[in-house]
Amino acid sequence: MKNFLKIKLILLGILLFSCSSKNKTNESGITKIYDFNDLTEWEDASLNTNQNINYIIENGNLKIFTNANTWERPKVKTIDKFTSGTYIWRVYIPEIGIGDMTNISGFLYNDDMHELDFEIGYGTQIVRNQLMAQSDDLIVYMTSQGNPYQSIQKKIKRGRWYNLSLEIKVNPDGLYQVNWTINDLILTTLELTYGNETNFNIYCSVENLKFIGNHIPQNNNYALFDFVEIKRN
Repeated sequence: MKNFLKIKLILLGILLFSCSSKNKTNESGITKIYDFNDLTEWEDASLNTNQNINYIIENGNLKIFTNANTWERPKVKTIDKFTSGTYIWRVYIPEIGIGDMTNISGFLYNDDMHELDFEIGYGTQIVRNQLMAQSDDLIVYMTSQGNPYQSIQKKIKRGRWYNLSLEIKVNPDGLYQVNWTINDLILTTLELTYGNETNFNIYCSVENLKFIGNHIPQNNNYALFDFVEIKRN
């Protein structure tokens, strides 16, 4: 009997360790990592995919893809919502078809006026000309969709892994301040007109959207998400 109970306890410990390793939390409970060995704690949020699932878990990465000549918008979001903290998406940005209106994004969403984005794509020719983009450059749009609205565009090289980070702090006046950071370099900062009363779902997406290119995508496009990390303040 004692041996049987010992075996049960060992098996229980293995099960608990296995579950916790999918969403890792450090000893102080400050950091949480979704490592995309599966989609535990995420749910589908796709649009225009005719109920197709345009994402898979592949070699420990979340691969999201769109098909040519469609307006597919596959995406997943966390079931939980979050407030202030630092949110990091580890993303592989591949080549995107020339002029394709395909958008690779890690973003936080409450509603259309309370949304904070990294959006990466080929970019319109007007924006590419303004930034003097080279053939191996894509354009990253760092945007607050409202309260207030701001959108800053920078160049980013294709074919590389990036850490995209939104750092949200609460200022003494109770309002959020956001830093958009890529690979530890702060690229833009904005104080919002709202604070911790507003919470967000975390999203990963690859969407065919008209604002970020010159024509309906003529290629199948994709991105890889290695993990999403949350550092709570």
